[in-house]
Amino acid sequence: MTTDYKIKVQNVTKEFDLFKTRSDQLKAFFSITHREIPEFWALKGISLEVNPGETLGLIGVNGSGKSTLSNIISGVIPQTTGVVDVRGDTSIVAINSGLRGQLTGLENIRLKALMMGMTNHQIDDMLDSIVAFADIGDFVYQPVKSYSSGMKSRLGFAIAVHINPDILIIDEALSVGDDTFYQKCVEKIKEFKSQGKTIIFVSHSLKQIEMICDRVAWIQYGDLKKVGSTEEVVSEYRDFIKWFKALSKKDKHKYQTDAKERQKAFDIKAYQEKVTAERQKAEPDNNHVARDVQKDFYSGVISETMPWRTRIFSGLVAIAVVFLMLVNISGHSLSGVLHQPSQIFHPTSTLVGPGVTKSTK
Repeated sequence: MTTDYKIKVQNVTKEFDLFKTRSDQLKAFFSITHREIPEFWALKGISLEVNPGETLGLIGVNGSGKSTLSNIISGVIPQTTGVVDVRGDTSIVAINSGLRGQLTGLENIRLKALMMGMTNHQIDDMLDSIVAFADIGDFVYQPVKSYSSGMKSRLGFAIAVHINPDILIIDEALSVGDDTFYQKCVEKIKEFKSQGKTIIFVSHSLKQIEMICDRVAWIQYGDLKKVGSTEEVVSEYRDFIKWFKALSKKDKHKYQTDAKERQKAFDIKAYQEKVTAERQKAEPDNNHVARDVQKDFYSGVISETMPWRTRIFSGLVAIAVVFLMLVNISGHSLSGVLHQPSQIFHPTSTLVGPGVTKSTK
């Protein structure tokens, strides 16, 4: 990979634990013992770069990991392993992304702009322009939870393009809304391209991809199937869609089921060993390949699980909190309880002095 890039993802994976209930998730988080938890790998080792000023399209069937990858790049969710190097401020446009349902449209505009480091004065200067672009009428004064999906998309897009980020990520935001708004968005995207902005465009519409994108990455059930010129990748993807549609209902179901089972069975250790072996072959004089790969995989990752030392410490803290609560409920002093801890569990006697009890019978 080169060094002249705007976005780099290398050996990026994303794993989700398949918990049945919230209580199962909570138990696993605090559990000291190692328990097998069903896993689903939405991404299975994605490596690609996006050049400055380039528009990269992400295509693939539903559930392939396109939105997962765009959310990782934008910082909405962390990756499980790998390097994610984004050189610039990002703004993602997706239905519901970054919008708080309890807040009005105007409040969401101000909140998102403040989060991007803008001042209230700067927000006031562009507020009318954002409202006009979104064109949702008096709904801008209503809570976002009452919006249709099209209205959420309009507001999200209007905010994102007026914040003027270095990198714009559009995730199916143009799939809803009327033709007038769609054309307005396309014109704004073209304006961004002319300014040399970097864009990631996620869409099921191959016509939109062909019109907007310089290159395309095809994500297929967590794998990077192909990345290259728009014409080449879209052509191969169309051939795949044509082949898939020609399958019987039974064969379609089997193809999808097998792909999802491979995502569940993905072995991150085996993948890391494969990457290490490939790098050792490419760098035979490097005696620290395994260490370097380990660093690349995990040094920039925020752990989503609690280390066992922290779990033990949290357990002790919880016990201490429960103990103090019982002391408080009993009405005894802490020093008296420490001398005679049985007093907490024997309400028939009370402490009347250090080491002295009095029966209440």
